[in-house]
Amino acid sequence: MPTEHASITSFRGELTRRGGTGDVVILPDSAHTAALAAAALGCEVGAIANSLLFDAGGEPVLILTSGAHRVDTAAAAERIGVGRLKRADPEFVRRHTGQVIGGVSPLDHPAPVRTWIDPWLRQHPVVWAAAGHPAAVFSTTYDELVAMTGAVEVEVGPKAD
Repeated sequence: MPTEHASITSFRGELTRRGGTGDVVILPDSAHTAALAAAALGCEVGAIANSLLFDAGGEPVLILTSGAHRVDTAAAAERIGVGRLKRADPEFVRRHTGQVIGGVSPLDHPAPVRTWIDPWLRQHPVVWAAAGHPAAVFSTTYDELVAMTGAVEVEVGPKAD
């Protein structure tokens, strides 16, 4: 049996410490997009919680969004009270999460990261999110995810006219 990647082992420990009850699943291939993860898990793409790290003037900001949504960065920045949300580069992501793009989990970061969550994820009784590695995911519920991360709800789509 192959040895588990250190980032997955670390994630498992943090999930347990935070009271997570879901299963960690190692997929046969990398699932670095919501569509790939949903296909591998046999669920709707909307049940995938993408962990998107943004750079808000040097501060990391994590938005957990439904795989069925795109984040309108200008509208989301205004809603959460930051000047601008910029897509984080790979080095920024690794420095603030300890993980790589495509495998960023909602937890197990070197230091706390302010976190927001897309309320659309509430629609799904089971939500899947990355478990610290592009081929690892874990199951959870919306309420459990909020409890473990301290995430605050924010609409991620464009502002209505």
